[in-house]
Amino acid sequence: MRDHDEVPAIIIERGGSSIGPFILGALVGAGLALLFAPKSGAETQEELKEKARKLKTAAEERVRSAQKRLEERLDAARQGVQARVDDVREAMDAGRKAAVDARGELEKKLERSKAAYRAGIEAARQAAAGGSAATAGDEDEEVGA
Repeated sequence: MRDHDEVPAIIIERGGSSIGPFILGALVGAGLALLFAPKSGAETQEELKEKARKLKTAAEERVRSAQKRLEERLDAARQGVQARVDDVREAMDAGRKAAVDARGELEKKLERSKAAYRAGIEAARQAAAGGSAATAGDEDEEVGA
């Protein structure tokens, strides 16, 4: 948190391009290198070519190494994704099986309930039919008495 007693600092920068002095320095350095070079131009060129080849080889090796690491990581990621897909498939299959089993159980319970309902209806009808016959027989006895 800023204290109110602090005085804000103002920084003034000089504008301008620093490319000019850089180019001038590069030209002076190249000129001095040519003057003090212990080798001939052809030797220097051959040495530069050899260094360029070595740099190219090193760069290619780094690219191949990075490519290999990337492929390994991609393979690991693919395997992880595939494992998760397999887990999800297994879970879905288990869920489907559980749903089918639950439906079968529910259908069995429903059939038992329907059978009990039908038996109850039939028993009620028989009781009603038997009760009305018994009632009619009682009335016949009372009339004859």
